[in-house]
Amino acid sequence: MAAVVESRRRGRELAAGRLAVVMNLPTLLTMALVLAYPIGYAAWLSFHRVGPAQLRRGEFPWTGLDNYVRLFSDPLFLLALKNTFVFVTIVVVAELVLAVAIGLLIDQQRIWTSRITRVLILLPYAIPPIANGLIWSFIYSFQFGFLNRILFTVGVIDAPVNWAGHPETALYAVTVPYIWRTLPFAVLLVHAALQGIGRELHEAAAVDGATAWQRFRYVTLPLLVPILVVILVLRTSFAFTVFEEIRAITQGGPGDATWVAAWYSYKKAFEPPNDIGLGAASAWVLALIVGALAILYVKTIYRRIH
Repeated sequence: MAAVVESRRRGRELAAGRLAVVMNLPTLLTMALVLAYPIGYAAWLSFHRVGPAQLRRGEFPWTGLDNYVRLFSDPLFLLALKNTFVFVTIVVVAELVLAVAIGLLIDQQRIWTSRITRVLILLPYAIPPIANGLIWSFIYSFQFGFLNRILFTVGVIDAPVNWAGHPETALYAVTVPYIWRTLPFAVLLVHAALQGIGRELHEAAAVDGATAWQRFRYVTLPLLVPILVVILVLRTSFAFTVFEEIRAITQGGPGDATWVAAWYSYKKAFEPPNDIGLGAASAWVLALIVGALAILYVKTIYRRIH
């Protein structure tokens, strides 16, 4: 009798497994067509010489690792990688800190003010990236920008500052519009996580004599770590591919001060001399870096969580 029951149970598990495969098949096929094929094709292009002449003939000569050798021999690519890491570090750290701070602030508000705040916070996230870049290019304008006007009025500066046009400030200036646009996503995740933390935990800590900082340090923050890891992985992945704000505000300038990896791939592949193979190699290096960082985050931080 037990053998019959066990056989039926295994049969149900197999049937459920087949049903799961069938139900997920459309999604898997869509992802294969939309994501896997373009990624695989880009990898294939990175091992070939692809330019206007080859596109006209429809023949792409095999070059092996030549595109990657040229890539890492190009000082401009190394500078773009350096700028990318600086950009990502600033953006991710700022978003994590601000998301926790704003999430806690919203969590302390009354219900009706909390709803209004959530709507206001979502507004930047609804603005298209290229439009966001254009808005901030006007804000940063050396001649008639609102930022210079406000800072001059309150006495912070005594002369206009070319925020997006000076090599020493341009890269940092681009981080602000990007953070402003993408921060709402992190704030909402933190806010949702805070809603799941029971009030009784804070009340018990308060009864034990814990201060507000101690309650945050030993109760709130540890329970926020899983969602902070998710934010860390997602924001790092997206920040590495920043393009629209660079395109709208600085276009890689002044000089090469704001060249990042995605901008390098675009310029090499889609502007003369249209070295598509080199651009594909650059994009693949960027993808490998993002993938390696995501795996590192998950393995190191999630192990500590568990």
